[in-house]
Amino acid sequence: MKFTDKLLPREKVFRDPVHDYIYVQHQVILDLINTKEMQRLRRVKQLGASSFTFHGAEHSRFTHSLGVYEITRRICDLFLRNYPTENPGDGLWNDSERLVALCAALLHDIGHGAYSHTFEHIFHTNHEMITQEIITSPKTEVNKVLRNVDPEFPKQVAAVINHTYSNPQVVQMISSQCDADRMDYLLRDAYNTGASYGNFDLTRILRVMRPYSGGICFDISGMHAVEDYIISRLQMYMQVYFHPVSRSMEVILSHLLKRAKQLADKMPTNDSSTPYLLMPFFQNNFDIDDYLKLDDGVLNTYFIHWVDSKDSILSDLADRFINRRPLKSVEFNSDTKKLIPKLQELIKQVGFAPEYYTDTNNSFDLPYDAYDPKKKHHATQIELRRPDGTMVELSKVSRLVNAVTGKQLGDERFFFPKEMLNSANNIEIFQPIYEKFQKHIKNNQLI
Repeated sequence: MKFTDKLLPREKVFRDPVHDYIYVQHQVILDLINTKEMQRLRRVKQLGASSFTFHGAEHSRFTHSLGVYEITRRICDLFLRNYPTENPGDGLWNDSERLVALCAALLHDIGHGAYSHTFEHIFHTNHEMITQEIITSPKTEVNKVLRNVDPEFPKQVAAVINHTYSNPQVVQMISSQCDADRMDYLLRDAYNTGASYGNFDLTRILRVMRPYSGGICFDISGMHAVEDYIISRLQMYMQVYFHPVSRSMEVILSHLLKRAKQLADKMPTNDSSTPYLLMPFFQNNFDIDDYLKLDDGVLNTYFIHWVDSKDSILSDLADRFINRRPLKSVEFNSDTKKLIPKLQELIKQVGFAPEYYTDTNNSFDLPYDAYDPKKKHHATQIELRRPDGTMVELSKVSRLVNAVTGKQLGDERFFFPKEMLNSANNIEIFQPIYEKFQKHIKNNQLI
């Protein structure tokens, strides 16, 4: 189905630190940007609790969404200029797909909740499903804007998010192992965290990207640019996304919300500390309107009130989160995992409830995944196109990528109160416990 939208009389631009200018040419894109659902993303940080580790990481889901739109727009322009369709079914680019691709790119993260993945874990929400609901629900401004294009247009945009859209080229622009989403967040997160190893040659990758009947591939002449992108992504996960302090703050946030959920029924009415906007989630009875009322600022406001709570655990966890007092952590493996119950018992003996002050967290990422018929699920592999038109999968010709293909990289960590390492500052009666705790950690090489 061909969807069209009127162009703006004059294109609008947004200044951007990563892409210089973001160009908006369609009325529907400008209207979507101005919806309340999109504007909410200004109040949701892209990297959540990572801003406690990398102080520059204050950028939002909104800025990232504009960036993904801009990369997608550039891909469409390059495809139209260099690979326009000539005959039906020739595998080249049909520019009637542009509008659905641009809207899906802009809206791909609109379902992210406050503090994104931590909130999702606690309340068992799914941001991709909520994204599709925001797009298709007649209750939202986003849906109204999309229906102005065509009554069926919202369903088509949602299908891209759901990976069921009929044209794989559009789906892979937004979601694949080398897509506009990943390319923008790597560059944007590298810029804002100061982690220069997240940079790669975006211009070169876009130049060698091309459509084909199975989706999107890359000219083999650009293999080294794609290699650089894969390794940049690996480095960002190891050095930024999996940073122990960021994970520690996520653990505190998770336990803080868990404690509040446990206390929700006992919280007083007509009290500023009572989280009325969170109650539907504590009661597992929320709808899309409840979801869209939340952002990072709403949660932070509740946390500030909870610092003064009469419940000592809620108060302390809120203080640790708001005032950045992370837990400490040590790496463990299958051999040393048996020590964790002993460590939790020692922590309990000095007065910390293990269910709120300890946790285990594993963070692993697959830098690149090639097709394996034995697996039920696998990512869309990166295909390189030879000069004779034949295809070869990236890891088959790149020794560098082959070295990390299918290998889960990351670690497992045990989190505990920092006070357990500062025995000199604690009550003398607990001194033997602190010493025993530290002896366990050091002798078993958990650090």
